[in-house]
This record gives sequence, C-alpha cells and structure tokens, in this order.
Amino acid sequence: MKSDSAIKEDVLDELMWQPNIDETQIGVIVENSVVTLTGIVDSYSKKLAAEKAVKNVKGVKAVADDIEVKYGAAYKKTDKEIAKAAVNALKWNASVPEDKVTIEVRDGWVYLSGELKWFYQKEAAVKSIEALLGVKKVVNNITLKQAIEPTEIKSKITKAFERLADIDAKNIQVDVEGHTVKLKGKVHSYVEKDEAKKTAYAAPGVYEVENEIEVVL
Repeated sequence: MKSDSAIKEDVLDELMWQPNIDETQIGVIVENSVVTLTGIVDSYSKKLAAEKAVKNVKGVKAVADDIEVKYGAAYKKTDKEIAKAAVNALKWNASVPEDKVTIEVRDGWVYLSGELKWFYQKEAAVKSIEALLGVKKVVNNITLKQAIEPTEIKSKITKAFERLADIDAKNIQVDVEGHTVKLKGKVHSYVEKDEAKKTAYAAPGVYEVENEIEVVL
C-alpha cells in the first residue's frame, strides 16, 4: 500500500507532466489516500484537467477538488456573453438535441436543465460548456427519461462489465430499483470506479447511478 507521501509525490509529478496545467498554482494535500486539491487557476478547463490527472494516479481513493477559478480582467465575460456562447456551443454539438436544454448563468456559474434520453447527451452538453471563456462552474441538472422500461438492466450492465478489460466484473455488484442502479464492491483504482459508473449510465433505461464502489489498494 502506498503511503500518503508517495501518493503526493506521484500526484505532483502527474500535474507537472500535464502540458495544460501549471502545477505551481495547485496545492496538494493527501490524507488516508484521499487527495484534496487547492489553489487558483484561470480557467474551468484547467480545474477539470487537474482533477482528471489526479484520478489517474495509482493509490488515489478519492479526490476533493477545492480549486477556485478566477479569470484575469482581460478574460472576464458577462453572464450574458457566457449564456450566448453556451447556446451556440450546444447548437453546434450534434450529440445534444436542439431546444432540449435550458441554460441559466449566474456569476459565471452555468446551470443546465431540461430532459434528455441518454447519458451521453447529458455529458456532451456539459463538455460543450466547460471550455468556454468565463465559465467558473457547470451545474448539470439535466434529467433523463426514456420510453424504455427498466427490464434486463442488470444483465445488460453485467455483460458490459464483462466485456471491458478495464473493469473486474466479478468484484462489482449491480442492484437495480426502477431506473436507478446501485453499484457496490471493490476495485483497485479510482479510474476503474469511474469507468464502472459511466458504463452503467450507458445502459438503456438508466436514469441514476449510485456509485458505492470502494477503492482498495
């Protein structure tokens, strides 16, 4: 089992390795294999990149992202400008059905709402907004709804886990109640836990995934 100091060293090295991240802007605290990120960056995409980089480090059980986004005066955008850019971004994303997502912007925070059929559409909407200049945070309140009944959800997810090399299916328990999936069990990395959640969301009829999988080293 890696020590907290060894994990911290690997996290710092990984942040330094990423070309789009200035590691000098980010503070790293590790306690019981849980990594807390602090500091200030000048774009929301950098905040997300830092969090993603840390999740890839072996030994990390969880990540708490307390990084703050602050734009310089030359790059500040009004809420109206951000909203207009967000509308255009969704319009040009073929994965997001037109006129299905509502956008509200308050102090640089973008709130998405509406109703879509698939998780990949919901994810695509968020990714369209994340890189826009002036965005400090994206809050995804989009709900999912399909005409498909939640039958055979468990077997479809289990088979999907078995197909993927990055997921150890025998260590994950899948429970289904209505359109909600609950994942339990133990995996060996944060990435594997996250991949299990994404895979479950891809199954027809799934609206919510409660990911209770534990990362063990």
